[in-house]
Formats: sequence, structure tokens, C-alpha cells
Amino acid sequence: MDSELVDIVFVVVTGLIAYHGITYRDKEGNPNWVHMLFGTIALLYCLTILGQDVLDLF
Repeated sequence: MDSELVDIVFVVVTGLIAYHGITYRDKEGNPNWVHMLFGTIALLYCLTILGQDVLDLF
């Protein structure tokens, strides 16, 4: 499998996980800190791979 394709799939998947984790709210509208934590970790990995491997910025 092509390395660039794997990087793009990784960025998309971690981006979706980050979006879900950061925007998740319970039935009362309160954010869950665990979802926020893992969402920000996923966002960090998403932006790191996007910058290093896909866009070749670093």
C-alpha cells in the first residue's frame, strides 16, 4: 500500500475522531472531559502527520 495514501487515511480518521471528541456533549449539553482529552490528542496527531508527511512542512 502506498505510504502517502496511508498518511491521508490516517489524517482523515484522526480528524474525525478529533471532531467527535471535541464536539461531544451529553444529554444535558455538558462536555465530557475524557472525550475532550482524547479529541485533542487525536487532533495533535492529525496535525502532526498532516504537517510532516502530507504537506511536508517540517
